[in-house]
Amino acid sequence: MLDDALVAESVHDNGVRRLQHAYADVVNRRAWPELNQLFLPAAQIVIDRRIGEPLVLVGGAQLGEFIGTSIARYEFFEFVILNAHIVFPEGALAGTAVSRLFMSELRQERDSGRWTTVFGLYHDRYALEAGRWWFAERRYHSLARSSQDLEVFPVPTHPGIEVPGPGA
Repeated sequence: MLDDALVAESVHDNGVRRLQHAYADVVNRRAWPELNQLFLPAAQIVIDRRIGEPLVLVGGAQLGEFIGTSIARYEFFEFVILNAHIVFPEGALAGTAVSRLFMSELRQERDSGRWTTVFGLYHDRYALEAGRWWFAERRYHSLARSSQDLEVFPVPTHPGIEVPGPGA
């Protein structure tokens, strides 16, 4: 017989993964208005590209505007989820979750035809509201990007959203 807590964790883990995949789908289709259906209106998004100060945005509309402008020069752009570790620190029934999500972007510049690849890490906080999961906070950190050679950055030690390891 399955424990109710395990069933709840499985159901909510699936809900968060569906949200993560919906985000990838929106970005890949460049359907920026749909980000408002994924992010709470007051969700803070911090983008650390490892150049200059991190950008701070609020809500799906600002995020969509930023991404849309940033990738306009690419004739091909694909956002790929590589791995995600989701945790319910207060239990699966508490309506909150955090995750660590490793991703990559595959891109081809329209003018030059040059291919580039980016690797990054999201630390996310999620909230269950109105019967579904939303992004409540997101922090992005560049990990590597191709240029002439691959630029590599260390994994952040204090990302601002703590995601416990397995068994925590």
